[in-house]
Amino acid sequence: MAAANKAPIVIKKIKKGGGHGHHGGAWKVAYADFVTAMMAFFLLMWLINTTSPDQRRGIAEFFAPASVSRTSSGSGGLLQGTAFDDEGVKHNMSAPVTPPSDPHYTTNDRDAQNPDANTGEQSPAQDALDRARTIRENAQFSRAEAAIRQAMQDLPDVAELSRHIIMDQTPEGLRIQIIDQEGRSMFDRGSTQLNDRARLLLRTISGAIARLPNRLMISGHTDGAPAAGGGSNWELSAARANSARRQLESLGISGERIYQVAGKADSEPLFPDDPTLPGNRRIEITLMREAPPLPPGYQLAP
Repeated sequence: MAAANKAPIVIKKIKKGGGHGHHGGAWKVAYADFVTAMMAFFLLMWLINTTSPDQRRGIAEFFAPASVSRTSSGSGGLLQGTAFDDEGVKHNMSAPVTPPSDPHYTTNDRDAQNPDANTGEQSPAQDALDRARTIRENAQFSRAEAAIRQAMQDLPDVAELSRHIIMDQTPEGLRIQIIDQEGRSMFDRGSTQLNDRARLLLRTISGAIARLPNRLMISGHTDGAPAAGGGSNWELSAARANSARRQLESLGISGERIYQVAGKADSEPLFPDDPTLPGNRRIEITLMREAPPLPPGYQLAP
């Protein structure tokens, strides 16, 4: 009877911390964004305090977005209406480099005339300006390359010649190479006159070149075979480069933009393993960057 009246024992488990579970790490993301923003702010303040007004204006101009025209004007042309606004690229226009007339002119003479010349160490502001210029130039070169490819695809007569065009970006700028193919050359053997195929290709690429202010380097290259008629490959390549220059000028490219015309014979083969390949015969047109790179091993005077 005593066992029947005995109350059951109930064990109650209490969960602590109810309603206060883990809230995740979203606050860490917000905090990281805040710290990054503060770091960028103080970096900006430091740059403002260490740069001159002219440098600040230059940085602002180079970070300004380049504008691209989306209108259809000139849609019947080679670029099918794709054009670059002058406002978007005019800041990169640079004055032509005039080589000194005195062959004994050295960097020391230049530094003596300009005591404020660069001594080899750039300020952080100048580094930022250089990086901004490089980014802007790369974007412009990419758009020019895309415009040339699109123009070649849109024209049936040119599309089949696309294998003759090689484009890439180098430290010097945007390099456009017009190369020979087996059975399809840009010049007749031993000739310095562009044939119809070469003139058509130059006309195709000239539209994009004309819309950028960059200076141009033009060089001619031959293969390793001796020049026809007993001439020199140096003279032949130089004459072919000059022929390409004249053709570009006839297509509206200002002669003031021509920085250099050179004949390199077979000294820089595109296919070093086989100097006799037709692809070694080519014309190179380089849209130069604003500041030409220093040659290898060159050092500014201390």
